[in-house]
Amino acid sequence: MRSLLRRFALAALIAPAAVGVSMVASPAEAAPATAQAQSVQAQTVQADVVRLTNARRTAGGCSAVTVNAQLTAAAVGHSTWMARTGTFSHTGSAGSTFVVRAKAAGFARPSSENIAWGYRSATDLVNAWMKSPGHRANILNCKSRTVGVGVAYAANGAPYYTQVFGY
Repeated sequence: MRSLLRRFALAALIAPAAVGVSMVASPAEAAPATAQAQSVQAQTVQADVVRLTNARRTAGGCSAVTVNAQLTAAAVGHSTWMARTGTFSHTGSAGSTFVVRAKAAGFARPSSENIAWGYRSATDLVNAWMKSPGHRANILNCKSRTVGVGVAYAANGAPYYTQVFGY
């Protein structure tokens, strides 16, 4: 049953409606073995997610979002917490929400959050998000102007992803 639940490990949260959506997640292939390799891989994947998100946004008539360091810090922190605890949820450490995490990182106007677990590549991840109505709505919200993306690897190599948008 736990394996089945992990396969349904993709959810979206749209503020302020707080609507969650699930999709099937692919199991991760082996992640880089060293912390340094994981850090380099995470930075590459984060940049790829932003690039692919912006491609989808511009194709959908929205302007590209710019990377925001505060939202990135909030996203990395949440992905790290999920990877460390094995918890897959929009509710984070001490019951935090993406709004609380973004504001704690210094960003005043967060708009939405996408999370995912287990995807092997940024392309697979963004393609899956675009097939989900909630994730797609977050990505194609033309009112969002900024983004932060975080990727962290669990001890077993599984990647956890967080994407936070802001106004």
